[in-house]
Amino acid sequence: MFVTVTGGSGSGKSAYSEDLLLRLSGNGKRYYIATMYPYDDESRKRIARHRDMRRGKGFETVECPLGLKEVELPASGGEKPSALLECMSNLAANELYMEEGAKDRAVQEIFSGIRRLAGQTEHLVVVTNEVFSDGIAYEESTKEYQRILGELNQKLASLSDSFVEVVYGIPLCRKGELL
Repeated sequence: MFVTVTGGSGSGKSAYSEDLLLRLSGNGKRYYIATMYPYDDESRKRIARHRDMRRGKGFETVECPLGLKEVELPASGGEKPSALLECMSNLAANELYMEEGAKDRAVQEIFSGIRRLAGQTEHLVVVTNEVFSDGIAYEESTKEYQRILGELNQKLASLSDSFVEVVYGIPLCRKGELL
C-alpha cells in the first residue's frame, strides 16, 4: 500500500501518518526516513519533537536529507518492511539548494528514490506539505521550489493507492480510500 499524506503546517499530518503506518505495518519492521537537515536551532527543535512523537513506536530512523534513491531498507525474516518518509518538502528543498543536491534534476532524482522505496516496502507512507494557497507573492527561487514540490506532489498523487489531506487534524481522502 502506498499512501501520500498532505496538509498545511500544524495540520496533524505527521501524527496521522505515524498512526496510519503503525496500523498498516502491524508487528512488522518499520522505518522512519527523516529528510530534515539540522541547519539551525528551529530545525533541531522540530527534529527533537518528531523523535519524541515516535519514541516507543518501533521505528528505526534512517537520516536522508539527500540521495533518497540510495536508501536500502532490508527485508526482515523474508518480509518487506514498511516505511514513513517525512517529508517531501524538506527533501525537495535539500535537493534544490544544498551544495551536494541534485539541483535541476531534483524531481527525477527524488521520484527515482520514491519508486525504489515503493519496491522495497510492503507499506509506504509519504508526507508532503501544502504550501500553495497562502496568496503571497514570492521571489523567483521560492516560486521554483513551489513548482518543483507541486510537480512531485502530482507524481505522488498519481502513483499512490490513497492520497489523504489532513485539515485541522481531520483526514480527508482525495484518492482511493481512507485507511
